[in-house]
Amino acid sequence: MGAFSSTILVSRTISSCPFISFLPLVLRQPPTFSLSHRTFACCNCSVSSLDSLDISTYHRDAFGKRMAMAGLKPHHRIALGVSGGPDSMALCVLAADWKASGSGNDRDGGRFLDGLLAIIVDHGLRAESKAEATLVSDRVSNMGIRYEIASCDWSDGRPKQGHLQEAARDMRYEIFIDTCIRHKIGALLIAHHSDDQAELFVLRLSRNSGVLGLAGMAFSSQLFPKFPLSLGESSSITGIVLVRPLLEFSKEDLYKICKDNNQKWVEDPSNKSALFARNRIRMELSKVSSIFKSELQALISDCRRTRSYVDSVCRDLINKSVTVMDHGYAIVDVKILDPSSIEDVCLLKFLASILQFISQRHRQVRGSVSKLLLGYIRTFPCKTSLTAAGCYLCAAPGSKGTKIIVCSYYQSDLPLKLEWLPHHFDKGWYSIQDEVEDILAQGKLYRSVPDAFDVRFLDVSSSKSVLDEAKKLKILGDSTCSNIIEMQMKETARFRTKATVLSDIEEKHDEKAVDIAPPCRPLRPSQSCYFMNRFLITWQPSKKSIGLGHANCSIFANEHEMVADIRLMVDDDWLYLANLAKDEVSSIHQYQEFLVGSEKIKSDYRVLSAQKALFSLSSIPAAARRGLPVLVSQHGLLLSIPSIGFKQCPCLVVSVVFKPRVPLGGGHSSFL
Repeated sequence: MGAFSSTILVSRTISSCPFISFLPLVLRQPPTFSLSHRTFACCNCSVSSLDSLDISTYHRDAFGKRMAMAGLKPHHRIALGVSGGPDSMALCVLAADWKASGSGNDRDGGRFLDGLLAIIVDHGLRAESKAEATLVSDRVSNMGIRYEIASCDWSDGRPKQGHLQEAARDMRYEIFIDTCIRHKIGALLIAHHSDDQAELFVLRLSRNSGVLGLAGMAFSSQLFPKFPLSLGESSSITGIVLVRPLLEFSKEDLYKICKDNNQKWVEDPSNKSALFARNRIRMELSKVSSIFKSELQALISDCRRTRSYVDSVCRDLINKSVTVMDHGYAIVDVKILDPSSIEDVCLLKFLASILQFISQRHRQVRGSVSKLLLGYIRTFPCKTSLTAAGCYLCAAPGSKGTKIIVCSYYQSDLPLKLEWLPHHFDKGWYSIQDEVEDILAQGKLYRSVPDAFDVRFLDVSSSKSVLDEAKKLKILGDSTCSNIIEMQMKETARFRTKATVLSDIEEKHDEKAVDIAPPCRPLRPSQSCYFMNRFLITWQPSKKSIGLGHANCSIFANEHEMVADIRLMVDDDWLYLANLAKDEVSSIHQYQEFLVGSEKIKSDYRVLSAQKALFSLSSIPAAARRGLPVLVSQHGLLLSIPSIGFKQCPCLVVSVVFKPRVPLGGGHSSFL
């Protein structure tokens, strides 16, 4: 969510739904609204309008084919992201028809289609948004689709204009994920279409994206929740399957589907504002010829074919050369990898995937950093170290430079990220893993990887070279290429101007931003937290410690002091363990007698714990140790390093599991 925190409020839901059957029934007749900034027209469809949907055979077959390619079948539980515009309303029409046709028109209670839920997000950024959400809910319910309206509370105030669309999108997807998980829904459909892909192509071209970025939006991918869905040791990471089944449909197709089925829609006036880059590009693309559109889509298709090939190569490279360690770092076997035999675009995607996984910062690696990484990995054997994209890379001890360690690199001027797990975390109804795995398995049956000789842009390194190669291969004509370059230059100039202005503003407010950074809340017994999007940490009260409570605890004077702050390991922690381990230790028998209490044995417990921890620490490379979480008291005393088993007292039953939010490789994605 970036700088904007939020509260998600579910304000209204249709009942008799197996997802949320405990909520009251809310049924309304669709009213007509006339608001200051927008006019809403009522849908004339009856409750039984689904039975008479007018969908052409072409559109029905195209939609059904895309759903099958995504691994989706009518029995799967599916959510729809619905804004009320023509795109999402057409998606509702197609999805309802597909569900009804494939499941024998099963309806729960005779009114609603089983296993289909529309998620309507009221961002609360306009005065009329609540009334609009109500209208949209009536329209989707009239199609036989249950709905849920979720309202956003911007607790830090309305996002600034320059970040408005990005902040609203982040909030919207957070709501989508939360809603799907609560209702055990494994798949979410979004109504992006081919015109959206064209807009994104020009936008990314203006930001100098390479061929992978120019491939646009994935046909299917995964969205991952804020927290892993289980506290267990399992390494599996479950994410919602996001599917865009309309990428082969044009905007005109979607308008036609709505009109043919008497489905009215809402036109958002902000979509015509020239303040936003996408809107400006959309306006430019509305003026171009059909030949331009056809050639641009052909170029995007070739970029997507290249992306599919590169992703496949990257997955193979990860499987054969990368080992992820339980302590939160990775080892790359450079000898097995053989970097000199791999194309730049594939090798860079491989490296970026590892860095993004270890740092859990999912930003693109580009520019000078890309060149540094390629030069570093191709210098064999490795004899130096490198800091890049939130990670530290160096030769693995004892490998003579044939293996590289990739571990997190923390900048001390940045705040540590620590989030508290909700009380309902890890409940059984959170599990959607079986549903997701079934969808992904079905989708694999339709996926094929293009051969290297069928991929056209493996050797290009910039957006300009993509256009040059496309023109050379006659994918683009002279006129189309000139028009694309003109659009690119306009947006590039605007982007650079905006970046300069934002940079000046950020410099002026830098000091203020540091002053208002909120401190982390301390951890208490019976609490769990998620640290740096990488580690799940839990502190359970001990039932077997001395005195069965804090009364005889050697480190906490009273119950109020039983709190711990969390930070990363530093050099002084190693020295503390080494000094503590030098003290004489009583026999193991005496150590076990600690349970009956003795100050001498309490001291021995710490010493023995430190010795065991140092033994465990010796197997962890020095560079990777700085990424381990450490618990300290509010007075600065080192309480526990759970990753290596050290703790000051048995009352500290602390566990840590390396569970990154997003898996290595970013999870499933398909650019079919």
